[in-house]
Amino acid sequence: MVYFDNAATTYPKPDVVYEKIMTAMKEYGANPGRSGHKMALKISRGIFETRELLGKLFNIDNPLNIVLTFNCTEGLNLGIKGLLKPGDHVITTSMEHNSVLRPIKSMEKLGIEHTIVKCDSKGRLNVSDVERSIKSNTKLIVTTHISNLTGTIMPIADIGELAKKSGIAYMVDAAQSAGIYDIDVERMNIDLLAFPGHKALFGPQGTGGLYIRDNIELTDLFQGGTGSASHLLEQPNILPDRYESGTANGPGIVGLGAGIEYIFGKGINNIRKHEEDLTEHFIEEVGKIDGIKLYGPLNKEEQLGVVSLNIKDADSSEVSYILDEEYDIAVRPGLHCAPLAHKSIGTFEQGAVRFSFGFFNTHDEIEYAIRALKAIAKEVQGGNI
Repeated sequence: MVYFDNAATTYPKPDVVYEKIMTAMKEYGANPGRSGHKMALKISRGIFETRELLGKLFNIDNPLNIVLTFNCTEGLNLGIKGLLKPGDHVITTSMEHNSVLRPIKSMEKLGIEHTIVKCDSKGRLNVSDVERSIKSNTKLIVTTHISNLTGTIMPIADIGELAKKSGIAYMVDAAQSAGIYDIDVERMNIDLLAFPGHKALFGPQGTGGLYIRDNIELTDLFQGGTGSASHLLEQPNILPDRYESGTANGPGIVGLGAGIEYIFGKGINNIRKHEEDLTEHFIEEVGKIDGIKLYGPLNKEEQLGVVSLNIKDADSSEVSYILDEEYDIAVRPGLHCAPLAHKSIGTFEQGAVRFSFGFFNTHDEIEYAIRALKAIAKEVQGGNI
């Protein structure tokens, strides 16, 4: 199998991630923070070490400001719904994933307004359009860092500067960028950073997190056991316990820590350079194939790791099926949980076939995909598909 679906979940993971997870499961997979015995303490230490690694990765001084979640979507919901109150206004963009758009849309009934800033046909955002959308009651700006549809890189440092100047909280969805791009919450003026563990951080599914800046107050969305302040019937007000009710995915979080250590060992710049080279190789060669339309900026300065395409008017799901069944190539067709992004680039009716590259992909695999696409495009041109 040639796996080009890394925007959904990276595969494979580094061997050390699998090893750390299984060791934790077999040797000390107790309940963290709930008991004082050796196994519980060891898994608790492993979880805290992962917080420290995340802090180092994102330049977060206090690792307790990192809430560990079960995915990026949970973090986005906590940040959006925990911050906004009736009468507030939030700004986002047309290139967002439904993990941003649906929580915002759900809050209309609570009297929370929103503005969706339209991006251009290549998925690019004009920061001036964001600035023009600011109102007196604007409380939050939320944007993705890298589009999951086109790979378009958003100017998050510029947006962060605008938000800080305007006294507005800024939240970044780092689903496609955490582990590939340097993200510095201080330099970029990021107040809330949501990230998944199972993508480019090389952790397992069921891991993720949300960074919350000190001056940001969020309402806790659910309550329960935290292992702390057990004499109280109210949710404890300390971080991260306030937002981490229930048993954590201890072995998974330990595995996430192993993934981050792997990134530090390889060098995040080397990881990004490899993915840039793969993306450039794919765009350059596939762009020469008759009948194929590529989407996005189509240069490595503005686009990374994700390339969507169509072959004339062929159904994207059918092209994906042929790639899977006849060539053993895994991609993702359809709307990619980003309907407004598809409307922005003009593919809402047809969808698109998404290729998303990861650190373990090779140039030989890119060449194989190019040959497969040439053959499929020829079939489409001949009317056989």
